[in-house]
Amino acid sequence: MALKTVWGAALDPGNVLPEYPRPQLVRENWSNLNGSWDYAFTPAGVLEQPETWDGKILVPFSPEAPLSGVERQLQPQEALWYRRTFSVSGLLPAAGGDAAGDTGRRVLLHFGAVDQACTVTLNGRAAGRHDGGYLPFTLDVTDLLRPGREQELVVRVLDGSDTNGASRGKQKLERGGIWYTAQSGIWQTVWLEAVPATWVRRLVITPLASLDGAEFTVHAGVGVDAGLDVGRAEITVTADGTEVAHGWAAPGEPLLLQLPEPRLWSPEDPFLYTVSVRLGEDRVQSYFGLRTFGMGADRGGHQRLLLNGQPYFHAGLLDQGYWPDGLYTAPADAAMIHDIQTAKDLGFTMLRKHIKVEPLRWYYHCDRLGMLVWQDLVNGGLGDGRAPELLRLPGRGSRSDRRYAKFGRSDAAGRETFRREMRETVELLRSVPSLVMWVPFNEGWGQFDAAAIAAELRSLDPTRGIDHASGWHDQGAGDAKSLHVYAVPFHVRKRWQRDPRAVVLSEYGGFSFPVPGHTWNTEVFGYGKTLHSREELGRAFTELHRTQIEPAVKQGLAATVYTQLSDVEDEVNGLLTYDRKVLKLDPGMVRDINAALVRALSVSA
Repeated sequence: MALKTVWGAALDPGNVLPEYPRPQLVRENWSNLNGSWDYAFTPAGVLEQPETWDGKILVPFSPEAPLSGVERQLQPQEALWYRRTFSVSGLLPAAGGDAAGDTGRRVLLHFGAVDQACTVTLNGRAAGRHDGGYLPFTLDVTDLLRPGREQELVVRVLDGSDTNGASRGKQKLERGGIWYTAQSGIWQTVWLEAVPATWVRRLVITPLASLDGAEFTVHAGVGVDAGLDVGRAEITVTADGTEVAHGWAAPGEPLLLQLPEPRLWSPEDPFLYTVSVRLGEDRVQSYFGLRTFGMGADRGGHQRLLLNGQPYFHAGLLDQGYWPDGLYTAPADAAMIHDIQTAKDLGFTMLRKHIKVEPLRWYYHCDRLGMLVWQDLVNGGLGDGRAPELLRLPGRGSRSDRRYAKFGRSDAAGRETFRREMRETVELLRSVPSLVMWVPFNEGWGQFDAAAIAAELRSLDPTRGIDHASGWHDQGAGDAKSLHVYAVPFHVRKRWQRDPRAVVLSEYGGFSFPVPGHTWNTEVFGYGKTLHSREELGRAFTELHRTQIEPAVKQGLAATVYTQLSDVEDEVNGLLTYDRKVLKLDPGMVRDINAALVRALSVSA
C-alpha cells in the first residue's frame, strides 16, 4: 500500500491548493486552475495535440505522484500533454464578457513551475514556451481569448530528467539511495489574473543596513495598448494596522522610507510589516521583515554569522521538500506549515532548502513563523559531477572546478543556462525576509567556476551570505568554509579557524532509523550504522552533539545542518518519517540540545 500523508488522504480533488500562490504580490482578482485536466502521453516527436486523451490528471501533481491519479513516469523520448477549458468571465467587468481587450484589462496566465520544458497554446494559438523546471513564468494571453466562449488551454511538456544536463535537483530516472523518483510536468499552481493595462509586475523590498527603513522599487507591466506614461506608484507601509510610512515613486525608481520605532525581524520575533502599492488602477498587497545578515568576528576572533548585527547560531536541518504522495508538490498548504513549525518547535532556527526552489507560499510561512532559510540553487550537468578521483575528505584539499568534464559541465550552453536560472532565482526570492544564505553548488554536482559564480551572486545580491561550494571542492570564495562530515568524528581544525570565512558544518549526522509501517520501501540508506529504536537513536543523537558539535561551536563553528528533516524514499535518516506521522526523537531532548548550541556560541561571542 502506498505511503500517504494525512493531508494527501484528506485531499479534496475539487479544491486543490486553493491559496493565493504569490504572498508578496497579492491581488483580489484571480482564478485558480488547479484540478482535473485531461492528459496524454505521446512520442516526443508528436507536435499536434492528441485527438484522444488517456484520462484525467489532478494538477498540480506530477504524473509520477500518487495524488495525480496517473502514477506513470514520463520518459525522455515521450511528451506529456495537458488540456482543460476555463472561462474568464468572472475576472472581467460584466460588460466586457470574455473580450478582455474591450475592457482595457489584461489577462495573465501564471505557471508556478513546469518540469522541464513546455509549450503553451490557447484556443489553438501559440501562447508561449518556457525552459527550466523550477521557476515560475507568466504569459499575457489577452489577445488569444475567444469572446463569449470557453477557452481551451493545452500544455505540452518534455522532460529529459538526468539525461540532458538540465537542472534537476535530486531527481533520477534510476532512483535509489540519495537519488529520488524523477517527476515531471506541472508541479505548482496554475492560475489566471486580470490586471489593468498598466500593472505592478514586481516589487523589490530591501531593508536598509541602518535597520531604520527600507528601499522599495516598483516594476511596471505595460499592455500593448497602454501609453508610455505609467504614472507614479504610491507605497504605504503599515505596522499592526497603523500607517507608519508613505511615499511616491516612478516605476523603476527606488524609494527610501524611514520607519519610526523600527521593529526588527528575527526567528524569535518574526514581525512583518504590511505594504500596499497603488499604480494607476492596480492595487497589490505585500509584506517585508526588517533585518540584516552579515558576518563578523566574535571576541575570540571566530567568524560568526550575524543577524541584525549580532552573532546568531544557525541550528539547521536539511530539507529536501519531497512527499510520498505528492513528490515535489506538498499535498496541502498545511503540510508545508507542519514541516516548518515542527522544525521550529524542536529549537531549530534554519532550514537548508536542498537543491529545490519551493512554491512561494513555503517562503511566506518561513517568513511569518520565523525560520531562516539557506537556499540551494538547482544543480544540472551530466552525470552527478562526482568522478571518484575528485573525492576528498574534509580539509584534504579540493580540485579546480575549471575541469569542466570532471564535473559534467563541458557544455557551455548548459553553464550559461545555470547562470540565467541563478539570476532568475535571485530575482524571484530577493525580497524574502527569511532567506539568509545562497548555496550555488553542493558536493561538486555540476559545479563550475564557483568563485566566479559567487562573485556574480554577490553583485546580484550583496545583502546575503554565500556558501559557494557546500561540502566539497572549496575554491576559497564566499562566506563559508563549508564541510560535510558523516560517520567520522568532527572537530574544528586550527587551519579552519584561520580561514577568513565562517566555519559551517553544512551536512552531518544522518542516523538511519526505519520506523515499521512508515517506510516507503524496504531499502535502508543513511550514514553509519542503522539504529533500531527511538531510544538508540536518542542516545546517538545526544552523544554526537554533546561530545562533538557543542565543543566545536565554542571553537568557532558558526552553523550546523543536520541530515535531515524527514525521511525520503530509501533514506530513513529523517527526524520525521516520510509520511510525517512519526517524530523519531523526544522533542524536549532536541530542544535542549539546540539550546545548548546557542549557549555555546554566546560563551564564545
